[in-house]
Amino acid sequence: MKSYEQYEKECKKIRKENEALLSAFEKWLSSKNLTRKTIDRHLSNVEFYINDFLLYEDSIKATDGMDEIGMFLGYWFIKKAMWSSKAAIKENAASLKKFYQCLCEDGKITKDSLQDMKERIKEDMPEWLATVGRYDDPNIEDMEEVWDI
Repeated sequence: MKSYEQYEKECKKIRKENEALLSAFEKWLSSKNLTRKTIDRHLSNVEFYINDFLLYEDSIKATDGMDEIGMFLGYWFIKKAMWSSKAAIKENAASLKKFYQCLCEDGKITKDSLQDMKERIKEDMPEWLATVGRYDDPNIEDMEEVWDI
């Protein structure tokens, strides 16, 4: 088990790497002729994922973070982000797909892993949307019902 100091050191290094990834992602998005508002929204969503979620309990690099998207969109985002909603989950999924597409085109992840991630999002999206619906339902008081335990 790593020490807190080691964890902080790793997170600092990863945040620096993430700056470069976000900069490259911004250029990639700009090349797609998206509006500034759309680019900023994608950057904000991805930045939250790679610098908050992936570094929340462990020091996970963005390139290693694709396997965590289900935990993020289906649980963590719903609980931790006050702005979580069905629309926000869909928007974050779209941003993450674009981000990892950019990383794939840059040779940082494989096409197979990108395809697996996209398939997982497609398959699990209905359950994530149902979960956030239950989470926001004032008539549900038992959290076990929200998480379908």
